[in-house]
Formats: sequence, structure tokens, C-alpha cells
Amino acid sequence: MTTVAFLGTGTMGAPMARNLLGAGFGLRAWNRTAEKARPLAADGATVADSPAQAAQGADVLVTMLLDGAATVQAARAALPELAENAVWVQMGTIGLDGMSEVHAAAGDVPVVDAPVLGSTVPAEKGQLVVLASGPTSLRDRVQPLFDAVGERTLWLGEDSAHADGTRLKLAMNNWVLALTNAVGESLALADALGVDPRHFLDALRGTPTDSPYAHLKGNAILDGRFTPSFTVAAAHKDAELITEAAAGKVRLDLAEAARERLRRAIDAGHGEQDMAAAYFASFPE
Repeated sequence: MTTVAFLGTGTMGAPMARNLLGAGFGLRAWNRTAEKARPLAADGATVADSPAQAAQGADVLVTMLLDGAATVQAARAALPELAENAVWVQMGTIGLDGMSEVHAAAGDVPVVDAPVLGSTVPAEKGQLVVLASGPTSLRDRVQPLFDAVGERTLWLGEDSAHADGTRLKLAMNNWVLALTNAVGESLALADALGVDPRHFLDALRGTPTDSPYAHLKGNAILDGRFTPSFTVAAAHKDAELITEAAAGKVRLDLAEAARERLRRAIDAGHGEQDMAAAYFASFPE
């Protein structure tokens, strides 16, 4: 049995860990907030008190933490405890600088760059899309893990240090943030102009510009449902990573505007709500 040390069992990590357990992997889980890891014990996981304890003899290290600093800090404690010939699968969204730090910390442990597309519900259903880059020699070892958490793996290159998975994830997140903000802004505009904002979604339906995601986030806004599948604060972190990666390469006016809207929503007290709550940045303070 392949043993996985899974570091980071938050909103996305916990359902991913459960799917690994369901697929027959042995799993040791650790999270900085221990309460978020403990429920996994009922699913068969060993809940560890530290990254080092989680990693003892593990064949695969999975990191699913919020940012590069947290990822590297936890991994440095875990790496010396891994089994010989173990592999590090980095699945969080930590940006290009974060991936550089991962490779610097990894030493002789090979790294697969594998961020995922999707939010809580796809994570629960094992329907994420894995954006992977890493040596061909490692693919057979990690593909069963990807199959357990995702419905599709897109292999993008052999050089995980170039982080093609992370590069594509930033481009995809740029699209998601732009769409999320566009929906909220359009609903706010309709309301400000004296039109029932639900008519915006009605008019959108079935047109060439329609999107299931627009209805998902739009209806959440209109119904006041902001239970997070991905928080405003986490979205702002990703917006920062996007603009940092683009600096000096390409001008991203929409990304910079999305980052500012998310910041305003945080300042207004919506940081821990779903990123649809960026809607509230539309209104004067």
C-alpha cells in the first residue's frame, strides 16, 4: 500500500484526502489547525501532530497549503522523515516564487508540480482537474493519486522546476477571478439602475456568453449564500500571485482590478466568505 503524508486538510485538502482514503491509499494527515484534520480519523486516516510525524516512512508527500511560506515550512520538517525514493507532489496554488522555494527545499526528493482546478464540490466528488508537470519517470507512480482526486489530468511538461502546472493554474485563476467579479459587478449595476438583478441571469441564459459558473455565483449572491468554497481572502492571495507572475511580461488590467475589488471586500469584512462576496466591493464605503 502506498502511504501518503497529506499536509493541509482545509476546505480543499480534506475532501481530497478522503478520496485518497477511498481509493485505498494509506494516509497520514496534518493541518496547522488540528481541528480540521481530526475528522479524517473516522475515514481511516492517521492524524499527525506534526509534519514530521505525518511523513515518517511515507512514499508520497502531498502539500495542499495556502501559500509558499507555509508549504516550505511544513515540508522542511517532513522531508527528512520520508521513505527512500519518495516523491513530493505539490498541489496547492503557491505561485512561481513559491515553486522556486519548493525546489530549493526539496533537495534530492523529486517534485511533481500539480495544482488543481475546482472548488469544494468537485473536490468532494473527485472531479478536480490536475495540472501536472514533472519527469515522465514519475508519472506512473503519481497517476493513481491524481485519478483518486480528479476526473482528468493534464500533463504539461517534464520539468517541474519550470512549473508549467502552476503557470497554467495562474492563467486559469485569472479567468475565474475575472468572471466572478464581472458577475457581481453586473448584478450590482442592474440593481443600481432599478432593474431586478435576477433578470440579468434570466437574460444571460442560453446566449453565447452564458456560463454555468455565472449562474452558480450569481444565484449565491442574490440568495445571500456566502458559505465559502473558496474565500475572498484566498482569491485575493491568488490575484497577488497572478500579478506578480505577470510583472514585466504582460499588462493585466482586469487582474489588477480584480485584486483591488477583492481587497475592498476584505476591508469591508467579507474576507472569510465565498469569493462571490467580492460583490460587496461594488458599493461605496
